[in-house]
Amino acid sequence: MSAPTTSGPLPAPAPEPRPAPGSVTLDLSGRTALVTGAAGGIGRACALRLAAAGARVRAVDRAAEGLDALTRAAHGLPGPVEARLLDLTDLDAAEAAAAGADILVNNAGLQLVRPIEDFPPDVFHTVLTVMLEAPFRLIRGALPEMYARGWGRIVNISSVHGLRASPYKSAYVAAKHGLEGLSKTAALEGAPHGVTCNCVNPGYVRTPLVERQIADQAAAHGIPAERVLSEVLLKDSALKRLLEPEEVAEAVLYLCTPQASFVTGASLTLDGGWTAH
Repeated sequence: MSAPTTSGPLPAPAPEPRPAPGSVTLDLSGRTALVTGAAGGIGRACALRLAAAGARVRAVDRAAEGLDALTRAAHGLPGPVEARLLDLTDLDAAEAAAAGADILVNNAGLQLVRPIEDFPPDVFHTVLTVMLEAPFRLIRGALPEMYARGWGRIVNISSVHGLRASPYKSAYVAAKHGLEGLSKTAALEGAPHGVTCNCVNPGYVRTPLVERQIADQAAAHGIPAERVLSEVLLKDSALKRLLEPEEVAEAVLYLCTPQASFVTGASLTLDGGWTAH
């Protein structure tokens, strides 16, 4: 039997260097990364991990105190961390801040737990602005120079709530589902230009955002606060613990390595088995 043939020439190899099998290239020297919501939680962990890999990090947030603490923690890392105050509801400023970034980590978020009939419309609008419209504007600001260089990494910190819904989180779930669609569209458009775009989908992470939910969840579900972790937050997780921010940062770093150059339009789930049900 003759070998199968193709109808035309094979495409040229990807120009991006391919490391040897089994190696993990963690050197991001010469790359510039923008991380939103970098003053604490997942954003802080991502900023520190990317700087540890040699990237020059622009850490943006509206919390000056947290940014000051971040720059102190980053002292001595291979890559410098530059802190900038930025309110993502200023969409023009957000788009401008992304210019020149090789790596964009859209992480900033907020949460309010309320039934739909009691959910304040102004808060719904703010959540969608910060968590969906601002990432669109940041991607829009970063893409032209990524395309010009033929290389870029966009990592959107989504959530298990980008794949599943929970009661009382209408704005958050809507924003994360929208972010998933935006991410896939950016992946398809960026592929011819050497730009990947992916989501990372954590379950509940040990962050101030989750800690602040406990009282709201207790009120919404009518149970004591001490029962929220086991009966609400971790109810559907096979692993009965909170995810650590540093674990999320490692997943983000992987998506920025040469080994991940074929990973795009994906949702990398870190949910302790939640979506396995």
